[in-house]
Amino acid sequence: MSTRLRTMVRYILLGIFICLGTIIIIASGGGDGKDNGNNNAQENLYPYPQHTDYVGDFIKPQNYTQSELDEITASFYMEWQDKYIKSDCAEDEYYVDFDEGSTICVSEGLGYGMIITAIMAGYDADAKSYFDGMYRFYKSHPSSINPLLMAWEQIDGCITNPDGGGDSASDGDMDIAYALLLANRQWGNDGDINYLEEAKKIIAAIMQDEVNPETFTVKPGDWADSSQPLYYYSTRTSDFIMDHFRAFTEFSADQDWNKVIDTCYVLINSIQTDYSPATGLIPDFIINCDSAPVPAEENFLESEYDGAYYYNACRDPWRIATDYLISGDARGKNALNAINSWLIASTGGNPENIKSGYLLDGTQIGGYQDVAFIGAFAVSAMLETQNQQWLDKLFELMTATAEGLDDNGYFGNTLKVMYLLTISGNYWSP
Repeated sequence: MSTRLRTMVRYILLGIFICLGTIIIIASGGGDGKDNGNNNAQENLYPYPQHTDYVGDFIKPQNYTQSELDEITASFYMEWQDKYIKSDCAEDEYYVDFDEGSTICVSEGLGYGMIITAIMAGYDADAKSYFDGMYRFYKSHPSSINPLLMAWEQIDGCITNPDGGGDSASDGDMDIAYALLLANRQWGNDGDINYLEEAKKIIAAIMQDEVNPETFTVKPGDWADSSQPLYYYSTRTSDFIMDHFRAFTEFSADQDWNKVIDTCYVLINSIQTDYSPATGLIPDFIINCDSAPVPAEENFLESEYDGAYYYNACRDPWRIATDYLISGDARGKNALNAINSWLIASTGGNPENIKSGYLLDGTQIGGYQDVAFIGAFAVSAMLETQNQQWLDKLFELMTATAEGLDDNGYFGNTLKVMYLLTISGNYWSP
């Protein structure tokens, strides 16, 4: 039997399973399996799949039907959920397993997990239980600086790492806040958690302690204060999550979030114009945001590639593309067109030539492939109809291992779920 035929058979069987599962859920009166009390009565108002009508002439992979895209995404989600969602810290808590060394969870992963489970509700009967348990895990591990934010790292013993893990990381908090807004739409607020009120609290805390009030740049975390100007006036480009900021504006009525959006796009344009005119690539970190923004120097915060397109910035095409797909902001499309044009030319139109990291001039860093990079480029390819063949190739490569988790690790596998949700049209805004 050919690979394609085996894949089609698997999709048919999975579709039958989905239908039977839906019948069982309806017959049992709904509910989320692991919830108790009033939470069981909360209906899934936006059950998976939700085929979002993104903005503009966006494209999806043509080599699969919409039903197949939904099923590829759902199938991989279930494998991811089984491997990474853990409940061995407290009876009513869940977290996303970091799966490396003594670290069991980071706030970034928890934010991803909360977004994913809020979107997968209606397909996964336990999605709400997982979401609420992750919310409780977040509440159990507050930042030592602003307790409405989350301590960024938890280690063996289910404790916050006392060696530098007690303050916050901005992207984790922003995803947690956005997930709470999704939960507000998905389940309402008649259960044990008032998702909307909790979202408003963390959104205000993010503005207070993770946004620089002078430059309206997103700081790396609540720890970067004015006593250390180098970090206070720096930003991590993977924190440019503009679709979240638009939702924060809507629900908080704080117009300063629009200033944060504008600042992100100004910085992107500045770096592309002055430091990567041939590639459009954006570095992991930008410093001197109060004066003349430049890519960070080596070992600014994380690695020798802090000023390169590496394991933070690899998410940028996905984040920027998502903002365009939701809002239609042409600044995002223009920024990504520059990157996509360089990438297609530099790889000869073969996505197997994409490597894991680049200097801003396009020089390769890593000599291997990584779905964290490939999947983000696939999302960015959705913005132009002329990218159809390129997107189809990227998606084939990205999902070549969709039947299993393989060797991508927590980071690649979790991002793959997020990428699949967006590419399949199932990412939506609250």
